[in-house]
Amino acid sequence: MKIRTRGLFTGLILTAVALAATATIDPNLYLNEIKFLASPELRGRGTGSPELERAAGYLERHYRELGIKPAGKDYLQPFPVTTDAVLGKTNRFQFTENGRATTLQFPGEFVPFNFSETGSLKGAVVFAGYGITAPEYSYDDYAGLDVKGKIVLVLRHEPQESDPKSVFEGKTLTQHAQFAAKATNAKLHGATGVILVMDRANHPGEGDQLEKFGVTVGPTNARIPFVQVTEARVDNWFSDAGKSLDKIEADIDKDLKPRSFAFPDNIRVEANLDVERAVKTVHNVAAMLPGQTGEYVIIGAHYDHLGLGGQHSLAPSLTGTVHPGADDNASGTAGVMELARFFATQPRQRRGILFLNFAGEEQGLLGSAYYADNPVLPLSKAVAMINLDMIGRMRDNKLYIGGAASGSSLKPMLEKLIPTSGLRVDYSGGTTEGSSDHTSFTAHQVPALFFFSGLHADYHKPSDTWDKIDAPAAVRLLALVAEVATSLRDAPERPAFVKLAAPTPHSGDSGAAPASGYGPYFGSIPDFAEGTIGVKFSDVRENSPAAKAGLKAGDIMTEFDGKAIQNLYDFTYALRARKPGDEVKVKVTRDGKPLDVTVVLSRRE
Repeated sequence: MKIRTRGLFTGLILTAVALAATATIDPNLYLNEIKFLASPELRGRGTGSPELERAAGYLERHYRELGIKPAGKDYLQPFPVTTDAVLGKTNRFQFTENGRATTLQFPGEFVPFNFSETGSLKGAVVFAGYGITAPEYSYDDYAGLDVKGKIVLVLRHEPQESDPKSVFEGKTLTQHAQFAAKATNAKLHGATGVILVMDRANHPGEGDQLEKFGVTVGPTNARIPFVQVTEARVDNWFSDAGKSLDKIEADIDKDLKPRSFAFPDNIRVEANLDVERAVKTVHNVAAMLPGQTGEYVIIGAHYDHLGLGGQHSLAPSLTGTVHPGADDNASGTAGVMELARFFATQPRQRRGILFLNFAGEEQGLLGSAYYADNPVLPLSKAVAMINLDMIGRMRDNKLYIGGAASGSSLKPMLEKLIPTSGLRVDYSGGTTEGSSDHTSFTAHQVPALFFFSGLHADYHKPSDTWDKIDAPAAVRLLALVAEVATSLRDAPERPAFVKLAAPTPHSGDSGAAPASGYGPYFGSIPDFAEGTIGVKFSDVRENSPAAKAGLKAGDIMTEFDGKAIQNLYDFTYALRARKPGDEVKVKVTRDGKPLDVTVVLSRRE
């Protein structure tokens, strides 16, 4: 029986290879679709923009012209997203010093961060150094400092950043220097707001410049007011306290001992931060070629990009310039379109094919997460998902395929198909976790393959343009994808989902600070859908610390180690402060009811 099944399966694969080999995916049609999606007229297809909706209409017309019907009642699946922040009209910053009121100019002398909480910022101020708590470096600006109910003023960057021998790694800033980390740390210590100023003494040539609004990476809402103020406007605060900011910075660099203190009570801040976030409706696009059964294969790609830049741009100084997103991910979107054109000409086979195009990927897999939570077709009938993300710039015929371990038969199938493709395949990144839309499906126990041609210097920059796409190479890649999809469509047995276990703990997991590896490991996979205060788990890795504590998919973490958790940034920061081997108390909500567990952290390798 097994021998016969294996022989039948092999025969089907060989048939699939022959079928796909006859397929002609026209590189000119493929490139023309990328040219349109990455054109100046579509202005980078930003989530929530009219141009993204124009791209959705383009995809809908394509499927309609091919005769591929919508997967549900309509091709478009609507869902809400919170768009990028914009500055409101009521920003003001005033402080009182020795009875004298001073009003700062907006936005020249102060501006909130894009992830700041909207609302008032009022009260006494405490200087908290660089705003860093780093137990791994034995450094804590908050040691012995009471900031509960107060505003903290913190410096940009981190200590000894120009010292190559610094414990802070020198020259290369650590995660503690990130603005979002400073916001989270202040919030976890009980502060009501954060004022950030430039550490000018350590950067004499940079001037007293404020970060451009909208370019800073962080959560949608850090849930604490966070504002930048020019350092020159707070110099007198230090003088009133009998301090010199230049000397404080030099002294911290000298011995890595914090110099935090409370400013005199005669210095009071009264400000209002106005950051607007609109909720808009965007759309996934879903078209279905039915099969002879209710089972189907998913071929998907996200069609959104960064619009005019913003916090995810790797050229932040060019925010306001169109980021075309030709490779990321007009290349994958056009790939789905051309595979739809090919499969639309084939007779109906054992399983159907669902073509999915996602919005909101660049803001955190929002479209695929929404679809996986609200599928148009039952996910139990999906035998596998194929995700195409950045497939347009393959070099030396090298292709990266992730997720081969997520299904029982995926790796053997690929190893039969790849030799005839002429491509060199690298399976690195083959876990079910990742930073693209396949993750949303493996979290729902759907095996998923991720096709990717590699990063390049134009990633998330205005220079990711259509003329750099290697269309003939992409067509070779798509020919292999066609073979894979055909094999999955026609195979007598579907691949069984394989849930990856936690990594093997390091032999030295005794609770000491990690000397290697990636620090403490928890084992949850976050759900990126919006609207949750806390961290919702889309899944929990088998045999991980979280799984051993009894945590499950769907749980919402609200507290970790005694600290309130409002978003993924809070959790990441709180976890980083612990060590492998530590026991931590965790509070979650499960089906609306509170649950307390103890988690013993391990080490991720």
